[in-house]
Amino acid sequence: QVQLVESGGGLVQPGGSLTLSCVASGSIFNIYTMGWYRQAPGKMRELVATVANNGYIDHSDSVKGRFTISRDNAKNTVSLQMHSLKPGDTAVYYCYADLIEGGSVQNYGYWGQGTQVTVFS
Repeated sequence: QVQLVESGGGLVQPGGSLTLSCVASGSIFNIYTMGWYRQAPGKMRELVATVANNGYIDHSDSVKGRFTISRDNAKNTVSLQMHSLKPGDTAVYYCYADLIEGGSVQNYGYWGQGTQVTVFS
């Protein structure tokens, strides 16, 4: 059973920084894309940033220049360094991985349970 476990959320003042981490565990053959999405109250879940196994990075325009995504393929981990945080960044942040389980030939998307990030004055 594949699991994605996030850590690193919390409370921070505007202008502050947080780092989120996610590790994928279980029987994993290959991970194509790992990344982060977020969902604020009353809003749809939206892309924050993803990184493919070839290193290609996709960012939301709202976080470019403030958030940095990185990935360790050997450890099946992805991190999100968040700087210059704004109240508008307040949301539940979800780790995502597009991967193939061991013994399978089909890739599927998996989600973590989410971690709360709250930016308040």
